[in-house]
Amino acid sequence: MKPEPFLLYGTREAEEPPVHLSAGKLSAHLAHGNLRTVAYDGVEVLRAVSYLVRDRDWGTYHPTIEDLKIEQQDGSFAVAYRARCNGPEATELAVDVRIYASRHDLVFEAEAISKTGFETNRCGFCILHPIVGVAGTPVTVEHVDGQREETRFPDLIDPWQPFKDMRAITHTVLPRVMAECRMEGDTFEMEDQRNWSDASYKTYVRPLALPWPYEIAADEPIRQRIVLTIDDRRGGATSWARNDRRSIKIERGQNRGVMPSIGLIVTPEETASTLAAREVLAEIKPQELLFHFDPIAGHGIEALQGFAAVTKLHAGKSTLEIALPCKQSPASEAADIAQQIKMAGFRPDAVAISPSVDRQSTPPGSKWPECPPLEDIYAAACAAFPGIRLGGGMLSYFTELNRKRVPAVALGFITHCTNPIVHAADDLSVMQTLEALPFITRSVRSIYGDIPYRIGPSTIPMRQNPYGSRTMDNPAGSRIPMANTDPRHNGLFGEAFAMAYAIQLLGAHLECLTLSALTGSFGLIAGRDEPVADGGKRPVFNTVKSLAALAGSKWQACASSAPSGVLAFIAEPASAKILHLVNITAEEQQIDLSPFQLQKGLSGSFLKIGPYAIERIALAD
Repeated sequence: MKPEPFLLYGTREAEEPPVHLSAGKLSAHLAHGNLRTVAYDGVEVLRAVSYLVRDRDWGTYHPTIEDLKIEQQDGSFAVAYRARCNGPEATELAVDVRIYASRHDLVFEAEAISKTGFETNRCGFCILHPIVGVAGTPVTVEHVDGQREETRFPDLIDPWQPFKDMRAITHTVLPRVMAECRMEGDTFEMEDQRNWSDASYKTYVRPLALPWPYEIAADEPIRQRIVLTIDDRRGGATSWARNDRRSIKIERGQNRGVMPSIGLIVTPEETASTLAAREVLAEIKPQELLFHFDPIAGHGIEALQGFAAVTKLHAGKSTLEIALPCKQSPASEAADIAQQIKMAGFRPDAVAISPSVDRQSTPPGSKWPECPPLEDIYAAACAAFPGIRLGGGMLSYFTELNRKRVPAVALGFITHCTNPIVHAADDLSVMQTLEALPFITRSVRSIYGDIPYRIGPSTIPMRQNPYGSRTMDNPAGSRIPMANTDPRHNGLFGEAFAMAYAIQLLGAHLECLTLSALTGSFGLIAGRDEPVADGGKRPVFNTVKSLAALAGSKWQACASSAPSGVLAFIAEPASAKILHLVNITAEEQQIDLSPFQLQKGLSGSFLKIGPYAIERIALAD
């Protein structure tokens, strides 16, 4: 029986199921007025075609949809509706949409008009190409001047826009099957969304080099159109041979390594509650505590004294991450913090330092903020914290690390975070971000080589917004991008996401992975008003505790015949071998375990695993 939705998602607010549309071999899902999983002959061509409106903080409007009409016929479909967005100061925007498709063509057209004028950072189409099986493959880009460029989708993650001034993009879907996506009504460009852990390349309207936010003038219509054309040269009777087996087969992979240390983030605001939860901290036994220190936020000696008190409860190591204000010289600021640390009796094993301004993104076309050279900052930190291991990188996300590459020669380790709800927050998009993680870590390794590498804190809720002035409050507990709280952190969804996240990062051979805090909205312990099972512990507690227990153990990769459904790895704590399985879907999955020899008492080659469930199977071989 399927678990109750609240147990799965931490909320009873259900996602509206998409409407399946088909026109011969061409298919798509209609969700909230936009198209998802546009496929031809069962193979994903485009991950999404969406008409989006962003506010001045890059938050996404959720328009009201009116007069929705859907027509399905043999070999075609058509959709029409009007979407309304309500902005600040009683401004409004209306968008009339038509979507129609035949067997080899799909058109998505929109006309936006405002009676009041409307401020926005972006208003128009976004087209997402998938990354798995597409990264590094040939592509043809037609530019607005008619020139055609034969190139490739980026394999390593491009920090800037790989393609600009775009009118159309054509790639291979299947042997002898090509897909052209034509964009009309404005100039489009592409960014590599793997920077933000999105599993897509995003082609979007209005180049980022143009000013934003900008004003849509009153009573001036904006018309855009997307045309997808499939060129199938295989012959009408040919059909792609798909794997229709009901079971997901798990097999041993080739990669091996050692499980990373597991950390927890502690902020000054959560120090008291962390001290109060000392028994839970002792139960988890994390190898690392990561303490956050930001003088601009008012953190001073009292915060450091609180950190010192927490370390007395902790048998592992500690790292202090410092957002250096850079209002004065790096040397004087670092020396002042070092003196406060000494006075507080706090003795971190490592310091990770980064300029405070680097937590904010610098998009293409924007001016880099004033900041001392990173070489000066690291030299100041080395002088202020002699004998303490120094780390650097970004306290924000891989995007910022990829765009402002740090001089790693002076560093003992490199670090950054990720967040899965930067651009979209529906269940499917969040789980799809897992696909991008191996690309992120491979890109980091290509830049920084074998330097010790840490990731985190990385949680579903967003702890900071590098792309706007704030994270989004979420009092209703909805699924919204850039939110500082997310209900799924309280559910089995969050537990499964954390385990799958760790699995996807194994190949990076991390030194330390931080997935959460102990308390607070990013924590393992729920707040007083959050009804969760297991004595107030969120389900993600189980993942973090089990990963901490495996730290330092050997691991072996596993291959899944459906990695979008189930992920797995083998851990070898002590003399045991344990197969870890995680279902990252809302449906029960059947697992084919025939490649493995199970321990006595375990029988059968097949296992059913519930929605967002984790299973651990003892192996005999």
